[in-house]
Amino acid sequence: MVRGFHRAPAHTNRYGRYAGGPDPLAPPVPVQEALEAIGLDVMSGTSAERAMREYLRRGTRDQLGLDDLARRVRERRRELTRRHRLDGTLEEVRQLLDRAVLEERKHLVRDVDMDDDARSFAEMRLENLPASTAAAVNDLADYEWQSPAARADYERIKELLGRELLDQRFAGMKSALEGATDADRQAIRDMLNDLNDLLEKRRLGDDTAEDFDEFMRKHGDQFPENPQSLDELLDTLAERSAAAQRMLNSMTPEQRDELMDLAAQAFGSPDLMQSLSRLDENLRSLRPGEDWSGSASFSGDQPTGLGEATGIMQDLADLDSLTDQLSQSYPGARMDDIDVDALARLVGEDAGVSARTLRDLEQELMDTGMLHRASDGALRLTPRAMRQLGRALLRDIATRQSGRTGRRETRNAGAAGDRTGSTREWAFGDTEAWDIPRTVSNAVLRTVSDGRDASAGVRLETRDVEVVETEERTQAAVALLVDTSFSMELDGRWVPMKRTALALHHLISSRFRGDSLQLIAFARHAEVIDIEQLTAKDSVWDKGTNLHHALLLAQRHFRRNPTAQPVLLIVTDGEPTAHLDPNGRVHFAYPPDPRTIAVTVSELDTVQRLGAQTTFFRLGDDPGLARFMDALARRAGGQVVAPELDDLGRAVVESYLGSRHSGHDSPDDFGEMLRGRSWW
Repeated sequence: MVRGFHRAPAHTNRYGRYAGGPDPLAPPVPVQEALEAIGLDVMSGTSAERAMREYLRRGTRDQLGLDDLARRVRERRRELTRRHRLDGTLEEVRQLLDRAVLEERKHLVRDVDMDDDARSFAEMRLENLPASTAAAVNDLADYEWQSPAARADYERIKELLGRELLDQRFAGMKSALEGATDADRQAIRDMLNDLNDLLEKRRLGDDTAEDFDEFMRKHGDQFPENPQSLDELLDTLAERSAAAQRMLNSMTPEQRDELMDLAAQAFGSPDLMQSLSRLDENLRSLRPGEDWSGSASFSGDQPTGLGEATGIMQDLADLDSLTDQLSQSYPGARMDDIDVDALARLVGEDAGVSARTLRDLEQELMDTGMLHRASDGALRLTPRAMRQLGRALLRDIATRQSGRTGRRETRNAGAAGDRTGSTREWAFGDTEAWDIPRTVSNAVLRTVSDGRDASAGVRLETRDVEVVETEERTQAAVALLVDTSFSMELDGRWVPMKRTALALHHLISSRFRGDSLQLIAFARHAEVIDIEQLTAKDSVWDKGTNLHHALLLAQRHFRRNPTAQPVLLIVTDGEPTAHLDPNGRVHFAYPPDPRTIAVTVSELDTVQRLGAQTTFFRLGDDPGLARFMDALARRAGGQVVAPELDDLGRAVVESYLGSRHSGHDSPDDFGEMLRGRSWW
């Protein structure tokens, strides 16, 4: 038994709590799928920037796009406004007041020791309370409660108002102050006074870092956000305070008046409301850019307290920001702008995962060199992206061919030409397949000749390797002439033409590097064009199909490669309607001028004398064009192929392989050639 390689030492694994970083369970970023979709849009005439944005907006079957995420954000916003209403605190105060009055009336009836005049006066006060909740609460401020339960409920109103007003400005304060003592309430008053003093020093420009540190030393336990500077503290407080103001703006005038009247009873005195009003004034002055005037329309039946309603207003503001971020419609927009954490919190974790995947996709396309910013600032596909697109198009062509012939795609590595039956020692740069038996035998013989035991295993060295010799393959000079007149765009042939050119370009540049390909685009004029330019080329309204000029350029390419086999491939959907006159000017005529036909045929004869193998790919069903193409093919000793649009790429690649393969194999041999060329 031959042991060719030593086994690597075993690895041990340690498991523990996930410590952050990229989510190891996140789906892979679909870079190739995105690139193919973006490339298709670019070939349709869309800029790379817009094509990428459109892909991110659309998403895929398995991946939510920006439009889907924006729709879910809008749905979440509607859900919040249709579920809630803002009078929760007013309703709770009314319930406590009604319960207190009812308990007091019951007590007055049962208290037999009470003076009748005092009882009558108390009942009269309770009977004549104002209809307004706030006015009734204020009217009872000096009432002597006889029922302990009624007194407790009335005191709860003051406590509730204080906690709700604080919760408006300091999230979580309502829960923190439940069951608070007088000392706790005094600590809040001291914090508010010190905070206002600090903010007023900032307004005057007299604050220092030591002032903030001293404030946090005294009151830091009341700020779980743990701000590291006064600016951080200001941002948090101003955002909450502005949301509280927008909540007030969203109330009806009657609700707002009720709440303002009730605020005076918070914690039993107007001091708290005065401190909060002072705080709001300072925050407005220091952060005027916050939205202090906005509002929202609520139509639900679920009552919410002041603090909860303020939180909802903050959520609505975050949802509005997410809508803008997801639109990506502002200058310089990037996926990094999207607050993924806010999206996950407000809409759902799956939405956060989708946004994160889209963000990573945009970054991956840039980091992997698929897209780059040109000197003019425009986003463009890179040569690497073009290779990836070409590989995908070739894979599609191979799939079509295997479906047409009943063969399957294989990944067997093969040599570039037919095997001769001989082998030779491997040399640097060789790409031929190894001869495994000869290689292993060489290693065994060398081991034995060195006096070692081959049964204990052998180690392969470079000098042991022998490769299979193949016949030398003729090089080809390929000219692909593609019609770029406006009729190609008009009849939906623009993108198939580009896909065909890209597939052929990738095939030659990756598998037949010895061949020389030149792309020639012809409309009113002809021009030599590289694959990146052709892929990004937009259609223009330009009359003329100047095959004459294109053939002149093809001849120049063939003459520059005198030892190569000329291969001429022409993709067009119309007869020649333009030619160059002796002065280099374009002459256009429709129907075609006999002179245009004559000079075009003359140049085709010249190409034939150069030995070119010519194939015309006729697009469209025009009988006149068919007759004309057949006549040209007979004159040039070539052939005409009339493929369906989605089969154009396969037809061109098949023709190229057939024309340059030894013996000029028929197209049916294409599948065999695929299997022998290690495509991918």
